[in-house]
Amino acid sequence: MTREKLTLYDTTLRDGAQMAGVDFSLADKRHIAALLDGLGLDYIEGGYPGANPLDTEFFAQRPKLKSARFAAFGMTKRAGRSAANDTGLASLLNADADVITFVAKAWDFHVQLVLGCTLEENLENIRQSIEAARSKSREAILDCEHFFDGFKANRAYALSCAAAAYAAGARYVVLCDTNGGTLPHEIARIVEEVAAQVPGSQLGIHAHDDTGNAVANSLAAVRAGARHIQGALNGLGERCGNANLVSLIPTLLLKRDFAEKFEIGVTPEQLATLAKVSHTLDELLNRAPNRHAPYVGASAFATKAGIHASAVMKEPKTYEHIVPEAVGNKRRLLVSDQAGKSNILTELERIGVRLDKEDSRLARVLDEVKQKESLGYAYEGADASFELLARRILGQVPEYFEVERFRVDVERRHNAQGELVSVAEAVVKVNIDGETLISAAEGEGPVNALDLALRKDLGKYQRFIEDLELIDFRVRIFQGGTDAVTRVLIEFRDGSGENWSTVGVSANIIDASFQALTDAITYKLLKSGAR
Repeated sequence: MTREKLTLYDTTLRDGAQMAGVDFSLADKRHIAALLDGLGLDYIEGGYPGANPLDTEFFAQRPKLKSARFAAFGMTKRAGRSAANDTGLASLLNADADVITFVAKAWDFHVQLVLGCTLEENLENIRQSIEAARSKSREAILDCEHFFDGFKANRAYALSCAAAAYAAGARYVVLCDTNGGTLPHEIARIVEEVAAQVPGSQLGIHAHDDTGNAVANSLAAVRAGARHIQGALNGLGERCGNANLVSLIPTLLLKRDFAEKFEIGVTPEQLATLAKVSHTLDELLNRAPNRHAPYVGASAFATKAGIHASAVMKEPKTYEHIVPEAVGNKRRLLVSDQAGKSNILTELERIGVRLDKEDSRLARVLDEVKQKESLGYAYEGADASFELLARRILGQVPEYFEVERFRVDVERRHNAQGELVSVAEAVVKVNIDGETLISAAEGEGPVNALDLALRKDLGKYQRFIEDLELIDFRVRIFQGGTDAVTRVLIEFRDGSGENWSTVGVSANIIDASFQALTDAITYKLLKSGAR
């Protein structure tokens, strides 16, 4: 059976950049464009040339793409001037892009209140802008902004906007749920009505996630006739974000209802890079990946309860809706206070330790994990600390160094410029093979100072830790109140690119941090083969 083609349009570099906390550099935009192209997307929207220096520079030297079409985004011409005399339209026509995506109001309320023009003038702006792009041999797309709200308020006018773009030669007429308030059943009904006037092969959907339904709305639009989907990596976008392409792509490829009827440009081999692409974007944004993200999150295929873990070991399909490796992820049986022997055995096997299920040491490991987690430890997010705990019980962790004492001071004072600043200083006294080493360091805060002091001089082990980099530091309050127990999770990376996490728990945040830091260093020494 011949499958219909769905085209995927990414707006991470434009709409995604409007999300609070997202700030792309020019290098970031080039890197992300290459990731998107490698993933197999059909369109990559580069930004709004002429609107800001960054996007203007990005289009001045457009990225070299292997297969994706490069799109410039901007408004249709303004009312009261000709297409030949509109500077905004000219910047789009002159941009080095394969596609021009115009945005136009499709809600009569916005046309009159925001644009301040007549409804007919808005339609004429749409027509002339599309025709201008076509005259320059550019593919033209129209984003009908606020389409669904406009359709509910004035059905005839919203449809006339879509029809005007289609008649003028737009490749796709994209229906935008701009404020993200439309629900899936409404999307399906309205798209079906529009598809009776604009062929589905030229109809698109752009959904925002303000009700948490952007992915569902996009899929509903496809089922109702749309064949073009817009979204962003990791759901980036204005306010609550756009439809998440990281969720949409595997759903379209792996779920039977869509996979049997449609085809997309992403191959199974490219799909297997999805988790890496998603995590790379988060790394560029200097934020920790969402562990609970569908398909690509570290917990997406993680099983915590012992009875479930046992079932997964017998037959993964019992709790996994797809094969994790299909999206570049992997199965994880978490070690926690709800764990059973199956979890522990699987985790031990993962780190290269094989024990018989009747081995008495297995019960000791399980009991120790449950005891520790009752105190606030969380090994499901601290793989390195779990490995150290298990190997210590098995007698496989040398005592590389002993910390005899440490001190951390925080002082608020005036600096040489007369500015009031906080200064943190740490001193650590370490014993290695009978030799006492004392290191001191200043840091941005007490934990940073402690980390720098601890790693400043480890004697004969120093060469093993030179490439260590602390990349994430997370604090959780395990029990509230003035006597709260603090849980600290620290993530490190070394020169090989390997990441690992450790955990520390104490009523004192500095002590909890120090536990996690020493575990991280010990783990590095262990895996480096230090003696």
